[in-house]
Amino acid sequence: MPRYHPSEELLMAYAAGHLEEALALLVASHMALCPDCRHEVSEFESLGGALLDNLEPAPLDEHALDHLLARLDEPVSEIDIPAKKPISAASDITLPEPLRSYVGEELDRLDWRSRGNVAEVELMPGQPVLKTRLLRIKAGSAIPAHTHEGAEITMVLKGGFSDHQGHYLRGDVCVADNQVEHSPVADSDDDCLCIAITDGALKFTGPVGRWLNLFVRF
Repeated sequence: MPRYHPSEELLMAYAAGHLEEALALLVASHMALCPDCRHEVSEFESLGGALLDNLEPAPLDEHALDHLLARLDEPVSEIDIPAKKPISAASDITLPEPLRSYVGEELDRLDWRSRGNVAEVELMPGQPVLKTRLLRIKAGSAIPAHTHEGAEITMVLKGGFSDHQGHYLRGDVCVADNQVEHSPVADSDDDCLCIAITDGALKFTGPVGRWLNLFVRF
């Protein structure tokens, strides 16, 4: 069972349906592996329902029924529903639902881009603020010391990694921002696979890191 979880604020926002798609995907994938967070979200949803039940109903306009009946005669427009990605019969069970269905195929078939000991696949290209990626870090390898221009939330899907904040395994969530400087190291017995969401680039630190910033952009 995971030891590190999304914040209570994230779980509450998820229950209320207020999270952006990328964050909702990460939280839902964590919940698939974490019965404690599933229970907490269920409690938030029940609380929200109870609060709605106690609200005074808003008065309707006296012509509301006439307007509704008039709309029944209007032609129904077709709704453009985006097609879901097909799910491969061999879809990798390393990915929990709903991430597995979102990716829709085996991990090795994805278009990985390698940067030394780290490979990445962007999951939601074109998003204006949040960047969502699968990261694969080779066993025993370290990401150079860095901080962040914004916030980063990472969940381990396979293997594990360590930094000065803790040791993260499958389902664990690590949160970092511009106040955190760390150098995550993948466990030595297996590659580490994560989903990471950022709203700003990594900023490498130290003499070598400042040089890397000129050539590498994560």
